[in-house]
Amino acid sequence: MAHQHHTNDHGEVSLGYRRMFFTLAIVLIIMVAEVIGGIVSGSLSLLGDAGHMFVDALALGLSLFAMSVSRRPATATRTFGYYRVEILAALANGVILVLVAAYIIYEAYQRFLEPPQVKPPLMLTIATIGLCANLAGILLLNRASRGSLNIRAAFWHIVGDTVSSVGVIAAGVIILLTDLYIADTIVAVVIGVIILWGAVRIVREAGDILLETAPKHLEMAEVTGALKDIPGVNEVHDIHAWTITSNIYALSAHLVIDDQMVSRSVDIVRNARQRLAERFDISHTTLQLECESCPTGLVCELDKPETNRDSKS
Repeated sequence: MAHQHHTNDHGEVSLGYRRMFFTLAIVLIIMVAEVIGGIVSGSLSLLGDAGHMFVDALALGLSLFAMSVSRRPATATRTFGYYRVEILAALANGVILVLVAAYIIYEAYQRFLEPPQVKPPLMLTIATIGLCANLAGILLLNRASRGSLNIRAAFWHIVGDTVSSVGVIAAGVIILLTDLYIADTIVAVVIGVIILWGAVRIVREAGDILLETAPKHLEMAEVTGALKDIPGVNEVHDIHAWTITSNIYALSAHLVIDDQMVSRSVDIVRNARQRLAERFDISHTTLQLECESCPTGLVCELDKPETNRDSKS
């Protein structure tokens, strides 16, 4: 049996943490401005954007907390450490986004029934400030989001805010030029749908990780074939691959080999680990070596209950 453990790049983690913190500060400042601006101007899309930013602040705070907890070392009872806390945070953020999208769409429906009066100049001013802040947040989180589902969930919050700000600006321009106040409500619906689309992706990906689905980048037939191609490996079975947390993949498998010296068996394991790491980015492997395997559907004599063997004798 062989184990290979992944070592996190603590510098990248710390950089992501700092960027998340600065993004949270920006979101809180703009959120307050949008709440005030939305109330004064009467803009639902601006208030929806402010509500989304409030949720973003909670989400970023949750993500920061998860990143702090995930740094804790493994224990005797939590042998993989606290990596999955980040996935739980991502799942929570995705669910929150779904609820926010549903609320925005519901409020938009109410406004379709009774379109309100909107003050476009103030609406445009606040939305433009929000757009600049959101773009800064995207720049801060873009790189870090590629290596962590948790940060990616937070990143999607900011992307949703950016789209919201663009939509609010578009609605403000339309109202200013045409007095078509329903544009504000239509933009709110579009914002809600875009937020919902990103949220569903985050929830689905987090759910796949928690259900230990095979990583998306892996073709299990290709992985099995790569192991079978290793000199000395006759058969591969009971193969399982899963994601521990973002970009940390694990695999376990049984390798059937010829009866041979232990030193040669170690070479097979070493080759298998190297191939899995280089070709498939699998950093944690557990390999069991066997000299023979039972035919499918049969039970080996040694595995039968004692009474059965006694009765035969």
